[in-house]
Amino acid sequence: MTEPPQTVEPTAPEPEATAPVPDGGAPQTPAAVRRRALLAGTAVSALLILAIVFGSRLLRDFDSALLPYAVATVFLAFGVAHRYTVWVSAPGARRLFRQGWRSFFSAANFRKAPTALPKMIATYLGFQKFLGARSHARWAAHQLLFWGCVLAALITFPLTWGWFTFTSGTGDGPGYEMRIWGFKVLGFDSLNILGWLMFHGLDIAAVLVIAGASFFLWRRMKDRGAVTGQRFAYDLIPLIALVVISVTGLLLTFSSIFLHGGGYEFLAILHMVSVVFTLIYIPFGKFFHIVQRPAAVGMQLFKYTSRRKDGAAEELQACRRCHEPIDTPAYVDNLRGTMRDLKLDFDEWAEYCPRCKRVLRGNAYLTHVKKGFR
Repeated sequence: MTEPPQTVEPTAPEPEATAPVPDGGAPQTPAAVRRRALLAGTAVSALLILAIVFGSRLLRDFDSALLPYAVATVFLAFGVAHRYTVWVSAPGARRLFRQGWRSFFSAANFRKAPTALPKMIATYLGFQKFLGARSHARWAAHQLLFWGCVLAALITFPLTWGWFTFTSGTGDGPGYEMRIWGFKVLGFDSLNILGWLMFHGLDIAAVLVIAGASFFLWRRMKDRGAVTGQRFAYDLIPLIALVVISVTGLLLTFSSIFLHGGGYEFLAILHMVSVVFTLIYIPFGKFFHIVQRPAAVGMQLFKYTSRRKDGAAEELQACRRCHEPIDTPAYVDNLRGTMRDLKLDFDEWAEYCPRCKRVLRGNAYLTHVKKGFR
C-alpha cells in the first residue's frame, strides 16, 4: 500500500510488534505466526508422507529411483504451507481469504449467480483472460507455460508418489495397463497414438514450457520496462529453471531413442537436480503466486456477487476526485477495513480510483521536494 498523497507531509504510525487480526480478535505476535506456520507445514508434510505410503499400497508401487523427487515434494509441501500461513496471517491477505471463503460458501451468492464460480475458475485461473488486455502475445506465452506446467505436474507428481503405475503383461509391451492406487483404469497399446501420448506426455509439456519460457526470457532481454524492473533471482531464475528442466527432459528421450542410452545417466542426474531445485524454490520465489492465485478468485467472486441485489446491478461508488466509478461499495468498504486493520490513518484513500491515486501521490512528492529546496 502506497503512502497517501497530501499537501501536508503524512506521518505513518510506527510498526508495532503485533499484527492486528481483521474483524476483531486478539493480536498476533510474530512468534505466534511463526509457530502456527511451522505446525501447518509439519502437518501438511506428514499428510503427504502418509498419502505417499498408502497411495503406493505401502510402497509396493513406489519407485525407489524417484525418491529424490518424492523428498523434494515433501519439502515443497512444507514450504508452501508455511509461507501460505504466514501470508494469510497478514491483515490484508487474511481479510481477502475470509471474504473469498464467505462468498464461496454463501447460499445467497449461489442463488444470484450459480455459474459465477465455474466461469471465474475457467477464465481467471485457466485461461487468464485478464492477461489478454495487456498483450495477446504475453497471454499466448503464459498459456503455453501454464498448461505445460499443469500437464507436467499431473503426470510427474502421481508417478513420483507411486499412485500411477504402468505395467505390461508380457514384460516389454506393446500392451500396457495404467493403474491408479492399484486399480486398473485403462489398457492401451503402446504402438498406437494413445500409447504414444501416454509415454510422451512429459515431452509435450516440455515443448509447451520451452516455447512460453523462451518468449518471456526474450522479452526480459528486449523490453526496456521489463529490463528496468527485473531481478535476476526473482524474475530470471524461475524461467531458466523451467527451460533447463524441459531441455534435459527432452534430451533423456533423445538419448533413449537415438543414442541407445548414451549419456542417459548424466542427463538423468542433471534433470533430477534441476527439478529438485525448482520444487524447493517454489515457496520462496516468484512461483509462489501459483499458490496465491486461487485466493484472488475468491475476491473476484466477492466483487462480482456484491454487484447484484435482487437480480439488479448495484450502483458503483464514484471516485472522490474525478467521480468516475471505482467499484462496489462493499469492495471499497472491505479495502477501508483492511487499511484500518493495518492501523493506517488514511483509509479514505480507498475512495480514489487508481489514476487519481497516482496523480495525488505525484503532487504530494512534488510538494515534498519543493519544501526541501526552501
